Amino acid sequence: MTRNTVPRAAVLLALALGVTYSADAQDRARPAPGPAPKLVPVAETKLVMEGVAQANYLGLERNLKQQPADREAWTFVRGQALLVAESGNLLMIRPPRNDGQTVWMQRATDLREVAATLAKHAGNRDYDRAKAALADVATACNRCHQTFRVPVQIGPAPEKPEKKDRDAE
Repeated sequence: MTRNTVPRAAVLLALALGVTYSADAQDRARPAPGPAPKLVPVAETKLVMEGVAQANYLGLERNLKQQPADREAWTFVRGQALLVAESGNLLMIRPPRNDGQTVWMQRATDLREVAATLAKHAGNRDYDRAKAALADVATACNRCHQTFRVPVQIGPAPEKPEKKDRDAE
């Protein structure tokens, strides 16, 4: 071999090894052939709602009372919104066993979409749109709760009218 041939051979060998390694990594990332695993709910729906959706919604309410101060705070808000969106997916594998399945799927999809929109606005650090999207998340939750007669109100409690002082009249 000439002097120029050795480095060229080493480069070709390295490229071949790199391509082989890359192909192996891609093969490992692909699911195994055969039937897809069945999605099976593990936790009760109420636990998913209280532990994932509502807990993160309350965190979003708290973290969006004022504009987040820095990138880290915005990242946290985005993560909370994505977890609420994922709870929509978790609800989809827990449909009711009656005629309400179609509406359930639509309500879960709505939750996923509005929460993902909130996450997008948080990622862009757009406070006004994030606050508006948080209200949309509450509306999506409450619409589902009303449909399925769940006695839980999401979002700020409606303000009670002030009682008039009878002595002042």
